[in-house]
Amino acid sequence: MQPRLLMIVVALLALPSLVAAADAPFPGKKSAWNGFDRYDFEVAGKPCLVVVPKEAAPGKPWVWHGEFFGHKPAPDIALLGKGYHIAYLKLSDMLGCPDAVKLMEAGHTELTTKYGLSQKPAMVGLSRGGLYVFNFAIANPQKVSCIYADAAVCDFRSWPGGKPRGLGAGKGSDRDWKLVLERYGFKSDAEAIAYKGNPVDNLKPLADAKVPLLHVFGDADDTVPWEENTKVIAERYEKLGGSITLIRKKGVNHHPHGLDDSTPIVEFIDKAAKSAK
Repeated sequence: MQPRLLMIVVALLALPSLVAAADAPFPGKKSAWNGFDRYDFEVAGKPCLVVVPKEAAPGKPWVWHGEFFGHKPAPDIALLGKGYHIAYLKLSDMLGCPDAVKLMEAGHTELTTKYGLSQKPAMVGLSRGGLYVFNFAIANPQKVSCIYADAAVCDFRSWPGGKPRGLGAGKGSDRDWKLVLERYGFKSDAEAIAYKGNPVDNLKPLADAKVPLLHVFGDADDTVPWEENTKVIAERYEKLGGSITLIRKKGVNHHPHGLDDSTPIVEFIDKAAKSAK
């Protein structure tokens, strides 16, 4: 076969895959996740993944995980079935610090402008993921539809601070407390303890924007004690006129997250997304 003819044949054989790539809703590596297409690529210079529904709901609503994508996936799978996209921007070990919020803001801009996702994602914060989603939402209250928090850290003095530093009843974490000092730029424990930028301290922007909150928690949690996190959020948010729903799991520790029947979580997110303007 002549070289020129061979080049033409190779190009024709490659054409279907090139067309498919051009038609893909997102760039990067495509794989399967619980029966749905998943795309892994970079956003704001960080690893990002988006799971795509079979048919997007009007307005392209989406769920954004602060941490631990894929853990207890039942709500995500149900929402994918309703036409939601599911996204995760990997910012591990940043613990919701100001630089993490800036990266999330850049990620939000790219996912909403370049790929057409809704301006108001539902934020999901499991455990330390609470620091990410609350801090982003507090800085950008008009860019979220709701927050679903699950055994969520809402004050880093409680976790990773905790009992070892006389800051709460929880176990704490030496490794992660060091990360708090590094990521937030604190020069000492005292400076971190005096910080007034934790979610528990800054709820007014969310209340003013009428962002609904759902907190699922175990009342025997000895890692992220609910009394130091969810309870404080609830008391302060209600005083500010905010709407918060609490689902208590009696006798449950930090794990397992989620609910045996995720319907209340799915319905909360779906209602908030449809009400968001």
